[in-house]
Amino acid sequence: MAEEPTQGERELSTLLPPKDRWWERLGPDERRWLTIAFVWCLVLFSGMYVWLAVGDQQTPVESYRIDPFVFQQEVDAFVEEHQVDEIQGAAVVEPPPGSEVYLHANQFAFRPVLKLQKDETYRLLVSSTDVQHGLSLQPTNLNFQVLPGYLYVIEITPDEVGEFPIICNEFCGLGHHVMTGLIVVD
Repeated sequence: MAEEPTQGERELSTLLPPKDRWWERLGPDERRWLTIAFVWCLVLFSGMYVWLAVGDQQTPVESYRIDPFVFQQEVDAFVEEHQVDEIQGAAVVEPPPGSEVYLHANQFAFRPVLKLQKDETYRLLVSSTDVQHGLSLQPTNLNFQVLPGYLYVIEITPDEVGEFPIICNEFCGLGHHVMTGLIVVD
């Protein structure tokens, strides 16, 4: 009958590596699954770069530092120059095609309402004057963060006629759930 190891021997044996050869070569099934997993990792990793090149998913966005007070003045001047109507207290502006268009994110609205022409290119200038916001333009799936003190310039060319809501997708305060804006394309 084998003698039971003492407590000290048991503790010492847990600190030492196992005796002899405790591992075996991989079996054929294990090798096959590891190979499949490794190849799949390579496919997904290379797919990121392929999709970057051919997926047309990267929005070319320029960004600059801007004083929020200066941005507010530029938005006010833009609205005064191009206002054509008013919807529920929000100015509706219709800038000429090819021009710079201002969009102000502020708790809890995107203003002004933009009236743009189909198949015309505009430079959309977006900033916030209070807190961080998220800009989500559907159905084009345009999503990015809007930070105070930074001006984001996005070239957009509306290719469909209709009304397109702008939604804040970054929690910005208690009224976040009502923070919307609108782009109308004729």
